[in-house]
Amino acid sequence: MAKIGKKHTEVLKLIDRSKLYTAEEAVELVKKTSYVKFDATVEVAFRLGVDPRKADQNLRGAVVLPHGTGKTRTVLVIAQGDKAKEAEDAGADYVGDVDYINKIQQGWFDFDVIVATPDMMPQLGKLGRVLGPKGLMPNPKTGTVTTDVAKAVAEIKAGKVEYRVDKAGNVHVPVGKVSFDNEKLSENLKTIFDTIVRIKPTTVKGVYIKTITLTSTMGPGVKVDQSLIAK
Repeated sequence: MAKIGKKHTEVLKLIDRSKLYTAEEAVELVKKTSYVKFDATVEVAFRLGVDPRKADQNLRGAVVLPHGTGKTRTVLVIAQGDKAKEAEDAGADYVGDVDYINKIQQGWFDFDVIVATPDMMPQLGKLGRVLGPKGLMPNPKTGTVTTDVAKAVAEIKAGKVEYRVDKAGNVHVPVGKVSFDNEKLSENLKTIFDTIVRIKPTTVKGVYIKTITLTSTMGPGVKVDQSLIAK
């Protein structure tokens, strides 16, 4: 741990904690201050002036990043008949109905996302206690409960990411990998920023986006000036 602490201290010297950086500067710094030996994930954190206890301020949804996340996600589709065939043709990793619901009940979780058709939700809903805490329950707000399973699978494979405000009013979204070039990371960041701005609830009083922080896995945070993120 001491070794990691020393590296962290070293890279901290590259960041002016009192400064707000442009998106491009922040991306550059996050890449420069990533000291882990693997291709770290870059993530953005928004601190929002929302009250998640209010239904209209409990923000949740999904956005397709123009350059993906750098990670291929494993998709399970719960569907029957023609919809199952559509999911297979679209490149879903696993497709089925009751058989997969039973597998999950027995502790199988070799997937990242579940897409389900509305008619399958009553059966899948029985797994709420298992899937809910893991954030795996399909939801219409994130496009994972849908009759257009082919589109859902294609978007997830292309780099669709979900976002959800936590109890403290924060939203964390992956932006890509440290290995991405600066332009791709900046464009992904701007896409997420535009989405957060667009979904601002009309009932929010005061400052909506309080801070934006860009970071890499285990790396230090870099504060971003939202006024300088190009629309």
